Amino acid sequence: MTKIKETKKFELEGEVGRLDKVLVDLLSEETYSRSTIQKLLKNQHITVDGVHQKANYKLNGSEVINVEIPEEEQMDILPEDIPLDIVYEDDDVLVINKPIDMVVHPSKGHPRGTLVNALVYYLDDNLSNNEDTVRPGIVHRIDKDTSGLIVVAKNNHAHQRLSEQLEDHSMGRTYVALVNEVIETPTGIIEAPINRDPSNRIKYTTNHAGRYALTHFEVLETFAHNTLVKVELKTGRTHQIRVHLEFIGHPIVGDPLYRQGVGQMKGQLARLDDGQFLHAQSLHFVHPTSGEAMNFETDLPDRFEEVLRTLR
Repeated sequence: MTKIKETKKFELEGEVGRLDKVLVDLLSEETYSRSTIQKLLKNQHITVDGVHQKANYKLNGSEVINVEIPEEEQMDILPEDIPLDIVYEDDDVLVINKPIDMVVHPSKGHPRGTLVNALVYYLDDNLSNNEDTVRPGIVHRIDKDTSGLIVVAKNNHAHQRLSEQLEDHSMGRTYVALVNEVIETPTGIIEAPINRDPSNRIKYTTNHAGRYALTHFEVLETFAHNTLVKVELKTGRTHQIRVHLEFIGHPIVGDPLYRQGVGQMKGQLARLDDGQFLHAQSLHFVHPTSGEAMNFETDLPDRFEEVLRTLR
C-alpha cells in the first residue's frame, strides 16, 4: 500500500480548463510532469469536490481539489570524495562556493556527483535531515548551471531557523549576471508572477496566474552589446532571475534554457557549453544559534572574469 506523505488542498479561484493542465500549474513547486499527474489521477490520489475524476475533466474554477502526495522512494546517497570550496564552517552551518555544472542534490537523473554526495562524504551524519533523505542539509538551492554561495545546515535546529529566514526573506542573496544587450536604466525592479511553462515542464515563464515574484537589479558595467548586473532576489521562485531577465528582454549569456542566451556577446568569447554567466556572489543571514549577522562574498569564477576582460 502506498504511503501518503501529505495531502495538498487547492480551492480554485477562477482556474478553468482540463484538470491535468490546471494541476501542472497548481503543483508548480513540485517537479511533476503531466504524465506523473495523470498517474496520480489513475491511482486515485486526486479528488475534485471529493470525487475522483479523469485527466480531461473540465474545471469551472470554483472546485476544491485534494492531491495526495505519495512518499518518495528511498534513495541511497553514495558518499563521494568530491572537493568542496568551503567559505565558512562551524558546528551549525557550512557555507559552500558551488562550482558551475554541479547539481545540488541527487535525483533519478543525477544520482551521483552532486553537492549532497560530497557533503555526506565530508560530514558523514553531521547534516540536518528533517525526514528528507535526498536533501540532507540543503536549505536552499541554486541551479546546476549557476555558481556561487549556498548555506548548508548541520543539524535540524539550524535548518529550521535558516528556513524561517528564507521564508520571510530576511536571508539575503545577491547575484551577478552578464546579460545580452545594453540595459539603459541604472537600476530597476522586475515584478512579474512566475508559473511553470505549460509547453515545457522544465521551464518557467511570467504568467498572470503564477506566484508573485520580485527582483531588483543594478547595472554594474556596460559593454558594446552586453551588461553586467547585480541582481537581488526579493522572492525565491524557481529560475526567478533567469525568467525575469528574459522577461525584460535581457536573457543571461550562455543560458541553455531561456532563449538559449540569444546573442551570445555577438560572437565573442562566451559559448553555450560554457554554461550561463550567473553567479551567487553574496549571502547574508542571522546565525541560527548565536544570533550573529553573517555576511559572505565570493569572487567571480575565473571563466567569468576572463570573459569580462575580453569585453573590456
